[in-house]
Amino acid sequence: MVSKKDKNQQRLKRHARVRSKISGTADRPRLAVYRSNANIYAQIIDDVKGVTLVSASSIEAGFEGIGSNKEAAKKVGTRIAEKALAAGIETVVFDRGGYIYHGRVSELAAGAREAGLKF
Repeated sequence: MVSKKDKNQQRLKRHARVRSKISGTADRPRLAVYRSNANIYAQIIDDVKGVTLVSASSIEAGFEGIGSNKEAAKKVGTRIAEKALAAGIETVVFDRGGYIYHGRVSELAAGAREAGLKF
């Protein structure tokens, strides 16, 4: 019998492989993306201290629209960039979380870049 591969398990393996190579510091924290079926989340993390510096998602208060499309991802990207710039963070390292850099993940990155975040 053919067994179906678990896509999330494969994503977690990719994520672990990428995380072994990149890490967020105080000078250049990590912009981590998590994408669920209904929403999208972004955090800026200092891995040395183990602290989330800034976060944004499509479930926050004041967010309008559907949280599971590209427009929502772009809004979350601009919101995370605005919060990061207000906190004094200008450059980050992008962590796509094992997801393919396509669709909602790339739109979030584009929104963050357009709002002034450098990576």
